[in-house]
Order: sequence, then structure tokens, then C-alpha cells
Amino acid sequence: MAQSAAIKQSPFQWEGTDRAGKKVKGKLVGASESAVRSELRRQGVVPTRVRKQSTLFAKSGKVRAQDIAIFSRQLATMMTAGIPLVQAFDIIGAGHENPAMQKLILAIKADVEGGTALANALARHPLHFDDLFVNLVAAGEQAGALETLLDKIATYKEKTEAIKKKIKKALFYPAAVVVVALVVTAILMIFVIPEFESLFQGFGADLPAFTRMVIDISNFIRSQGWLLLAAIIGAVVGFLHAKKRYRKVQHAVDRIALKLPVIGMILNKSAIARYARTLATTFAAGVPLVEALDSVSGACGNVVYEGAVLKMRDEVATGQRLQRAMENTELFPNMVNQMIAVGEESGSLDEMSSKVADFYEEEVDNAVDSMSSLLEPLIMSILGVLVGGLVIAMYLPIFKMGQVV
Repeated sequence: MAQSAAIKQSPFQWEGTDRAGKKVKGKLVGASESAVRSELRRQGVVPTRVRKQSTLFAKSGKVRAQDIAIFSRQLATMMTAGIPLVQAFDIIGAGHENPAMQKLILAIKADVEGGTALANALARHPLHFDDLFVNLVAAGEQAGALETLLDKIATYKEKTEAIKKKIKKALFYPAAVVVVALVVTAILMIFVIPEFESLFQGFGADLPAFTRMVIDISNFIRSQGWLLLAAIIGAVVGFLHAKKRYRKVQHAVDRIALKLPVIGMILNKSAIARYARTLATTFAAGVPLVEALDSVSGACGNVVYEGAVLKMRDEVATGQRLQRAMENTELFPNMVNQMIAVGEESGSLDEMSSKVADFYEEEVDNAVDSMSSLLEPLIMSILGVLVGGLVIAMYLPIFKMGQVV
């Protein structure tokens, strides 16, 4: 029944006049136009126009992690303001621009209207709401503090999405410049170098070794370029498939990534920040430490840290202190271990974990900015050497002729 209700619910755009005779308009979710008109009249609005919102691109929409973070904050804010849960879903769903997100919210709303607990309704959409999200909502419902837990979830989602953006920012800039450099080099090799080669053929003299090498590379790219491109694409696709499918490959890649200069430092700090943030959120929600570490392991964003946290969970389950278990992994800095130890001794583990998360999130932010400042001149130098080298290679024969003359 819940599924059929979700299909019938649709967003509508309406226009009308309120009790004061003022023109108003907005969006509302309902099963039909008549249902929407009835709801508007119940709210004191005389509808003059109600039309179903177009869902032409609804199937092509995609629910992003950022959409879930915004949804969490909106739901937390509305419930804190005393708005009933179902009405909050109506407001959020009607105002969302992403058709796929609208459909998701309507499906959850239909389940809740049918008597399903919010945590169970969210659990039916595991692609968008992970175990951590569902477990925290369930804890909030059981404790009668859903508004408080939703606020913690919203803060957690906002923090984790912010740190993901910083990591992407750190990796995107050098990757984009490398792609541009490869494209520029390919254009020079395919279109510019052959023009110089035809010019040099009339010189009747041997070309410098550097020039000859560049021309040979150009000829190879023009004759075998498609095979080379196909091989590179095949290697990249194969690598990504292996990384996604095989745990050992993913573990090896993540371990190597943590040891890379500059980027490795950022990835390490990011994993620690996410570990601490998730631990603080789950422990503050009243989740037992061993169960909390289960959720924390999957939120670190790195297989190496995930495996380490699972080992920590097993040690804590046998009575080991969390601080000692963290030290055994040799992944966490001494400062983090000591702050966790203080939190355990003082009974404020959630507060100390939150302070660790704040510190390392700021560290990641500063590291990304510093890396961008350091990489910019380095990348420009590499581009200059690459393009300048090709230019010099093409002008060497001309300089040689000038000296002969």
C-alpha cells in the first residue's frame, strides 16, 4: 500500500488568494488536483490555478550526497520548529528542484503515513541512507529525541560532505591541469609538428637528435595514436573495475595513496577527521562503543583505516581501552590518542572526538589551500618545460641553419 501511495503522490504548483485577499503561490504535494485544492482551502487559501508539476526528466534525475545532507538539515529544522513529520515531508518535497529527490521524499512520506517508523522507511532506500543514518534515526525515535538526533545527523552530513569537497578540490586541480597539458601536447604533436616536418624535408641536412626524436614521437602518435588511446582507456577502466571489485587491490591503492607526498598527508588527516566526527556523532546518540565502531569503520573513506577500526572494535569488545586499541594500529597521531584517552577517563568521549574532528577538518582545509599554492607554480613550470621543449625542438634546425649562413 505504501508503494502505491508513493506513486500517486505528485508535486503541484498552485496560485490563489489568502484570507486577506493577497495573491499567493507555491508548491504542494498531493494525490490529485482536487486533493491539493482541498488542502489549500483548509489552509485558508482560495486556489485560482492548480497544475501538476512537469516530471519530464524525473527518470534521469540523480540523488546526490549533497541532496541528502540538505534534506537532513531541512527535516531537523522543521521538526525543531514543531512541524509534524508528514507535513515536513510535504514542504521539503514540494520545494525540491531535483525530481529524483522529490520521488524519494514522497516514497518515505507514504511509508510514514502508512504507519512505518521513520528509521524503517529510510532503511528501504539503502543507496541513499546508510546504516549509520538509519541507526541514529532509530536511536532518536526510541529515546523520544528525534529532533535532537536529526540535528546531529544534519551536522554530521554537512561536515562530511564539506571534507569530501575539500579532498576533491585537492585532487581536481592537478588532474585538470594534467589533462589540459596532455590535450595541448596531443594537438601540437598531431597538427603542428607535421607542418614543421614537411618544412625541414627541404633543408637537405640532418636534423638535430632532439628534433628527430620529437618528430618520431609525432609520427608514432599519428599512426598508432588510436591504439595507444584505446590501451590507456582500457587500462584505466580495468584498474577502476579491479579496485571496485577486489578488496586486495583497493587496499593496496589506498595504502599507496596514504604514502604519496602532500596528497597522502591530506588523505590521512581527512580519514582521521571523518573517524572522529562519526565517533562523536554515534557516541553522543547513545550508541554503544562497539556498535559505534562498526559504523565508524565504513565512514573513514579509506580501506586501510576501515580495517584498522574493525580491529579496534574487536579489541574493545574484549575489554581493551579505545585509546590502547588506537595506538596498536599505528595510524593515529599521539595527540589524537591522548585526547581520546582524556575523553575515556572523563566520560566525555563524544566531546573530545568532536574537538579532534574540528581540528583535523581545519587542518585538511589549510593543507588543501597550501597544496594549491605550492602546486600552481610547479604545474606551470612543468607546462612551460613541456610546451617550451616542443617549440625548441622545432626551432633548433632553424637556429642551426642561421649559424651556417
